[in-house]
Amino acid sequence: MFVDDLVKGFYDVVSKNKVLILVNYDVDAICAAKIFQYILRFDNVVYVLVPVKTTTELKKTYEEQKAGVKHIVLINCGGSLDIIDILEPEEDIIFFITDSHKPTDICNVYSSSQIRLLATPEEDEKIPEFDEIFRDEESSEDDSNSDEPNDDSNNDNIEKRQNRRRMRQQNAFIKRKERRNWEEKRKKLLFDYTQFSYYGRSSAILMYDLAWKLHRESVDVLWWGIIGVTEQFIFGKTENMRYLKEIELIGDHIGRICESTIIHNNLNSASQPVPSNDTTNLRIESEKDLLLALYRHWTIESSIRFSMFTAVSLKLWTVKGEKRLKQILAEMGLPLSESRQMYHSMDLNLRKQFFGMMEKMSNTHNLLNLTYPSFILYQGFKTRYQSADYVYSMIATLESNIHGNSSTECFYNTMDLLSRRNYYRSKKNLLDEGIERAKWVLTNMFRHIQAALDMKQVILAGPFYYLIVQEVTHLL
Repeated sequence: MFVDDLVKGFYDVVSKNKVLILVNYDVDAICAAKIFQYILRFDNVVYVLVPVKTTTELKKTYEEQKAGVKHIVLINCGGSLDIIDILEPEEDIIFFITDSHKPTDICNVYSSSQIRLLATPEEDEKIPEFDEIFRDEESSEDDSNSDEPNDDSNNDNIEKRQNRRRMRQQNAFIKRKERRNWEEKRKKLLFDYTQFSYYGRSSAILMYDLAWKLHRESVDVLWWGIIGVTEQFIFGKTENMRYLKEIELIGDHIGRICESTIIHNNLNSASQPVPSNDTTNLRIESEKDLLLALYRHWTIESSIRFSMFTAVSLKLWTVKGEKRLKQILAEMGLPLSESRQMYHSMDLNLRKQFFGMMEKMSNTHNLLNLTYPSFILYQGFKTRYQSADYVYSMIATLESNIHGNSSTECFYNTMDLLSRRNYYRSKKNLLDEGIERAKWVLTNMFRHIQAALDMKQVILAGPFYYLIVQEVTHLL
């Protein structure tokens, strides 16, 4: 069952008792959990937050934590599973699910007692009607079980019974045929509904909507929502039109929350506003940016080479692609000595001109959609961070166990990465550590793919290509 009112239908219910929060291992889920955690702490609501990665972990965690819990919130997990069938919960336990993974399990959609979906049905989801999927299983043999006269001495009664029997047999045949047709139609509808997997609206931005309606929003909370939306866009989980709609709504929130924010009316501007003199000042600005991974924290040459967008568009794993990269740098008038320096160490004039030069190159080198509307976070005098920087840093922190950390420790480190207190109180900044790790991952990913292509390890099998990747856990 869908919940339209997040406050009355969701928060007012779960905030009365202890809440169990089960969170998937992805950036959007972590940002959504961080926002929900912020809201619960604000209202002093008792909660337990546990990360889950598989269905087995979901069942195990539920069994371990279900004592004393009547409300369970699932973030980016459980939506595409029949939760009631898998967990077999008590009848008084209610599950609230926000899951960007689509399609939603049809049993969850029409469960009116224990499942609450924190979303509205989307037009492109095309959920089948209830009567097309579920059918009343009342006995169809009522007619056949009807009382028959007990007087067998009369021949007329025998003939009447025979006629009734023939009618019942005909009706039973018609009903069986109708049921077969219904089952075939149901099978086709379910196949069409479930054959493709895709993503819906970001769970992080949905949780931000809840914070806004509860008047619990802040710059931090809005930034966490932005990260969730950005992660979906960067990795192709959302269409451009959906992203632009979210960007428009976020822009309205920025203008309302960030009083010190100057929103760029001209998204084509690549200027860099000077932060406030207040070192504790925190603000968000909307700005057009480049689909180059971590270029503000890397060298220009490395960012262009190892970013998925440019690497694929220019085929940089080939000799011809490498020459094309050098050609682009030359056409921009960017010396190799400058392109191989860290971005913040480049010549100031070249740094200011870089955005405009890349826009021109995108038109002449078939790099369409190289720019996109994005957001920048300013923290006083400290280095500014693009929302995509957080995305790459969080993924690298979440997926890597370079220090021998368990997956659970990586999850909580990724959540801590979102907290600004780590920036000011900790000698080692988790965000910057994650950025360095992300650069390492992107570099090695490119080299691995380059080696696989050079050695012709990508094999064509009918309509599919496949590559066997050896599992080398110690690298991460």
